[in-house]
Amino acid sequence: MSPIEDAQIEVCRRLGTVYDLPNPEDRVGIALQTAGQWPLNALRHPKESGTCGWYLWWGDTWNDGLDFFKPLHVEHLREHCPEIMAYLALPAGWRVQLAPGHEDVWYDPELFNI
Repeated sequence: MSPIEDAQIEVCRRLGTVYDLPNPEDRVGIALQTAGQWPLNALRHPKESGTCGWYLWWGDTWNDGLDFFKPLHVEHLREHCPEIMAYLALPAGWRVQLAPGHEDVWYDPELFNI
């Protein structure tokens, strides 16, 4: 196993949840135009139509506009957002917020009401 896989297993074990790693060819929604800001925010909706349910953005700004999130294959997250890799196996319903010296991970059942 790779160090990333070990970290993913550990995160799921620590949080007492199942391991649900997306396929590399699945897509995430990512707001690359916000990269470089803090915090990194991520949430996972249920899988749908080739997406794995993950949406990622940086900073305090969330935008419901259709052009805010762009599709990106999971396999490219190592390059564009390596900080999220340890959390990718969390199943639908989980949220993550990361910043230097800060980690907040919680279950949000509202993510099933889309």
